[in-house]
Amino acid sequence: MQDTALRLKNLTERLLGAPLPLRIRAWDGTEAGPPAPAPVLVIRHRRALRRLLWKPGELGLARGWVAGDLDLDGDLYEALNRLAGILWERPEGAPGLTHALRDPGFRTAVRGFAALAGPFPPPPPPREERRGRGRLHLHTRRSDKQAVSHHYDVGNDFYELVLGPSMVYSCAYWDNPGQGGGTLEDAQRDKLELVARKLALRPGARLLDVGCGWGSMAIHAAREHGAQVVGITLSQEQAAYARKRVADEGLTDRVEIRVQDYRDVRDGPYDAISSIGMAEHVGAERYLEYSRHLHGLLRPGGRLLNHQIARPPRTDETAYHVDEFIDAYVFPGGELAPVGTTVGLLERAGFEVRDLESIREHYALTLRGWVAQLEAHWAAAVRLTSPGRARVWRLYMAASALAFERNRIGVNQILAVRTPESGASGLPRRPRVWTEEGPLPATG
Repeated sequence: MQDTALRLKNLTERLLGAPLPLRIRAWDGTEAGPPAPAPVLVIRHRRALRRLLWKPGELGLARGWVAGDLDLDGDLYEALNRLAGILWERPEGAPGLTHALRDPGFRTAVRGFAALAGPFPPPPPPREERRGRGRLHLHTRRSDKQAVSHHYDVGNDFYELVLGPSMVYSCAYWDNPGQGGGTLEDAQRDKLELVARKLALRPGARLLDVGCGWGSMAIHAAREHGAQVVGITLSQEQAAYARKRVADEGLTDRVEIRVQDYRDVRDGPYDAISSIGMAEHVGAERYLEYSRHLHGLLRPGGRLLNHQIARPPRTDETAYHVDEFIDAYVFPGGELAPVGTTVGLLERAGFEVRDLESIREHYALTLRGWVAQLEAHWAAAVRLTSPGRARVWRLYMAASALAFERNRIGVNQILAVRTPESGASGLPRRPRVWTEEGPLPATG
């Protein structure tokens, strides 16, 4: 009789219709699959197979990973790269599970897995969001607050380990992303300055920072540019942390941090609005409402800087679904849209879109930096949260880094203006000047 690992290898290859990209080490210590230096997928317990049988695909794998039933010996990025074609990069319209189940060989392989796995589905591991996925995607005030709490109220100490001193949880900006020169801290400061320059912040300008996080943009705008800033977040922990930072900087006369939904902000007009890593959590059904509300909060001639992750468009947009792992374990209710859709909705809301800059490669560098910081402080991260939560973050950030590198997702800064009836946008005729090395952002 074949040993466990070899049986798993042969069954997996029948299911995939392709050679196994990783080596397998089963719970009985046996191994099979590609030789070194291939990464080794460690199946610590047959319960991992039950998770996959009851929830095939990435969520079943993620549940096994979070619970510790699955582990990895070797480079995590290399393993995810090898799995990309199976999990994430299947051609649109490729045959799905229903088609596969018509194949007798596939059904035989499934029965073989079931024999190895044993009966009964295990419960999802802790930290999975289970409060009614459909309600979260309605993006009501209550559901948005629940989603923000699930993601951000992990503990500020944990975020300090991952993000570093900048406490900026969005894509950093390197002058030369191909070189990756400079520290992550330098690149985050440069990103904040880039946003400030695009918004033309000046002393006394009123800035609304939507989704202000731990206050980094608000503090930078007030300290470096003399702006009067209102920062809003739905996270109590973020707000408390941001207020302390503002006080420590001596900026309480220039920065106000509120726990407030964007829909409840009524004290415009503002000269500028920054929305950095916020719009992904608004929801497709709410995005036009969001854009119109921000448009109404700006003075004529005011600017919006929308910094947002995007996905490629689909032939059938109704077939788009939110990533199951991200939705269950990372940020419930988050949705991505093609950048063209976002631009169209901003224009429908009344904005004139004046500049769009893709900074996709920068986010891959940022995420690799966060993963490195998490791994360097692993014991502390586990102590501050839990082994499962730390494993969630390592997997989510590493997989996201590869998604940006492979152009499966992107991130864009869109500069839009509430252009007055006169048509005078207040922007330079050329927002950026191109050189042989790339674009130089305008200062006006």
